[in-house]
Amino acid sequence: MKINTPIGELWLAADDVGLTAISFQLIVEKKGTNSKILEVAKEQLQEYFDGIRQIFTLPLSIQKGTVFQKKVWQALQEIPYGQRRTYKEIAEAVASPKAVRAIGQANRLNPLPIVIPCHRVIGQNGQLVGYMGNTENGLLIKQRLLELEVAFSNTSID
Repeated sequence: MKINTPIGELWLAADDVGLTAISFQLIVEKKGTNSKILEVAKEQLQEYFDGIRQIFTLPLSIQKGTVFQKKVWQALQEIPYGQRRTYKEIAEAVASPKAVRAIGQANRLNPLPIVIPCHRVIGQNGQLVGYMGNTENGLLIKQRLLELEVAFSNTSID
């Protein structure tokens, strides 16, 4: 399913368990796609972009990823709306303080950006790094997501 958002088109996929993917590129939907979950995901994402929703409550179905990557994705979901954490802080949160680069790799492979908020992870020096393969467009999207959250929360960008 394709949805239009303030950061461009997003493509969603789901199975019978939950949302499986959010992508900035076309996802070829498989037979058996759960349209009810896709509609809930679309609604919740629209609420997020409208500043109404800060926490996603839709079911997720993460089909790929190592045990470590799944721990990282869980830690990302614990970053409060409108706040940021460094890669080092996430590494410490998953009890792997030297695994900063592996945290970056897990973020890059995150199948559910926005819902699993990898955009809230920044460099040690406070710089925006590592979103959508470090492309210029990716960093602009990361900045836009952070600005959106700050605009709808009681926090400020440092």
